Amino acid sequence: MRVTGARRVAVVGAVAFVLTVGVFGAVGIAASGGASGDDGPRVLGPGPVTVRLVVKDSTFSPARIHVRPHTDVTFEIVNRDFINHEFIIGGDEVHTRHEGGHEPYHPPIPGEVSIPPHQTGVTTYSLHAPGRVLFACHLPGHFAFGMKGYVIVEA
Repeated sequence: MRVTGARRVAVVGAVAFVLTVGVFGAVGIAASGGASGDDGPRVLGPGPVTVRLVVKDSTFSPARIHVRPHTDVTFEIVNRDFINHEFIIGGDEVHTRHEGGHEPYHPPIPGEVSIPPHQTGVTTYSLHAPGRVLFACHLPGHFAFGMKGYVIVEA
């Protein structure tokens, strides 16, 4: 059978979709804590857990992570973009300090890491009190573009 015209476009499109999902669709969350049932989001912790975030097109995926109080999260941030990004997590005072995006590089300290293009950055942050904790990239224009997410600490 010969594939022509619209069929060729459909076949090429289907193969491209499968390859794209295979390459970029793998966003994983690994945890040593427990998880909720199938009725809601997976809740990680307490204790040490690892969360893998993928940055693609200047967005974090996943953008929402649910944990229990007293969870130590190791964030592995994979930058699939061609530009630098950063990952900053913390309270209002942390984000106020970084919102100007004047630090092109962050030494590896808890809750802050710089991620060059096509590399992975790692940082750990402890979450104790229930509530929402913002994570974001504050490099110029990135936060305004929507490069942020939340860790929800569930009571």
